[in-house]
Amino acid sequence: MSRPRLTIFDYGAGNLHSLAKALAATGAEVIIEDDPARAVQETSALVLPGVGAFGAATARFALGRETIRRSLTEGLPCLGICLGMQLLFEESDEGGGVGLSIVPGRVTRLRAERVPQIGWNQIEDASDPLFDRAPLPIAYYANSYVCRPASDASVTAWSTHEGDRFAAAVRAGRTVGVQFHPEKSSTAGVRFLRAFVESIEP
Repeated sequence: MSRPRLTIFDYGAGNLHSLAKALAATGAEVIIEDDPARAVQETSALVLPGVGAFGAATARFALGRETIRRSLTEGLPCLGICLGMQLLFEESDEGGGVGLSIVPGRVTRLRAERVPQIGWNQIEDASDPLFDRAPLPIAYYANSYVCRPASDASVTAWSTHEGDRFAAAVRAGRTVGVQFHPEKSSTAGVRFLRAFVESIEP
């Protein structure tokens, strides 16, 4: 059986080594692609990494936005991490640009005195099947902005920072977004990534 192929879309914002290494540890083939149209071709799943800023990232995939959006709505599995999750939404207070609009809603700044949130936080009310395969009671965060879905129906886990309860994970079909960084969440985070990879295999 051939290995699943994961394509990380590179916004050109930073080092993707730790994410690529963690995904490779699941047994998948991992490639990094900076062309948005090619990123969804001949791949088992698209990974939107958690590096960069919303406006700059949307500018990088602007010409391929509809190609990516169509691929995801037609069923290509996708994992969006931190910023990658935010890009699944429509707009962000962090900057201009239009997101992929896979999940209706907006990205706003954390309502807290200590921003960014950096470190471990609890995962609450987890309901996504991936959490059933790979329980993740706590996870590592590094974020100043969070997703506010138009409907809680898309939310599959929550976290709270200084009283601000926000979506820790969302799902729309085969597209999953997580605000935390599984690649930085120790062995439990790698198990979560493996559960995602296993979920896309035929």
